[in-house]
Amino acid sequence: MQQAEDFRAESHVLAAILEDLPEAEFHRETQFKGWTIDHVLGHLHLFNAAAEASLQGEDAFAAFIAPVLRDMQTGRSILACQFPWLDGLSGRALFEAWREGAERCADAFTAAEPKSRLKWIGPDMSALSSVTARQMETWAHGQEVFDLLGQERQEHDRIRNIAHLGVATFGWSFRNRALEVPEPAPFVQLTGPSGAVWDWNAPQDSNFVKGSAVEFARVVTQVRSIDDTRLLVRGPAAADWMRIGQCFAGPPETPSGRGTRFRAGA
Repeated sequence: MQQAEDFRAESHVLAAILEDLPEAEFHRETQFKGWTIDHVLGHLHLFNAAAEASLQGEDAFAAFIAPVLRDMQTGRSILACQFPWLDGLSGRALFEAWREGAERCADAFTAAEPKSRLKWIGPDMSALSSVTARQMETWAHGQEVFDLLGQERQEHDRIRNIAHLGVATFGWSFRNRALEVPEPAPFVQLTGPSGAVWDWNAPQDSNFVKGSAVEFARVVTQVRSIDDTRLLVRGPAAADWMRIGQCFAGPPETPSGRGTRFRAGA
C-alpha cells in the first residue's frame, strides 16, 4: 500500500529532526498537555506496535492490548498507560526503538491487503485506514515536536491522506459529542503543498471549507485552532465542524485555543 510508504516517510521526517538531539532535550515539555518529546515517542511506539499486532490477527491484538485496556479502565490516562509497556525505555534508547518499530510496522502494512478488517480499540477498521491513522498520528504528534524545536516541517502531498481522514470523520466529530450531524456535509476544496487541488463532497456556494490542505489537517488533528489559519469557511455546518473537528478516535477532545499552539521563535 502506498499509504504504508507514506507512513514510513512521515516517520523519517520526524526522525530526522531528532537524530542528533541531546539526551536531555527528549525530556522538554511540548505545548500538548505538557507531554515531553519522550512521551510523544512512547505513545507513537506503543500504538505502532499495536497496529502491527492487529495485522497478526484478533487473538494477537487482544493479547497485546489487554494490559493497556486494563489500565485505561482503572482511570489511568492514555499517557500513563504506556509506561508499563515501555518498561523504563526513554531518551535516545526510546528514539531508536520507535524508529525501528516504525520501520517494522511500515513493512508489515506494505504487504497487507488494503481492505482486510483489523481489530482496534474502537471499531474495526481496514488495513488502509489503520496505516493512514498511523501516518496521521505521527504527523500530528510530530507537530508539537517541530513547534518545540522551532523548526518548520517541509510538507508533502501525502498530507492528502490526513485531509481525507479529516473529511471522512465529519459525521464522527458530531456523533462523538452526541450532536446531530448537519446535512449535507460541506464541500471541501484544498490545495496541497505541490499546488494540486483536491475536492470532496458536492460543490456548494454557502457550505464549504477551502484553503490549504496543511492548515485543514492541522485543524482536524487539533494541533491548531481554526482561528490561527487562513481557511475560508462558509455556512453554520462548516463553521461548527471546524470548531470541533476530530479525526482521531477516543472521547471528545477540546481543540487547541487561539494562539496556544505555535512554532517557537516564529
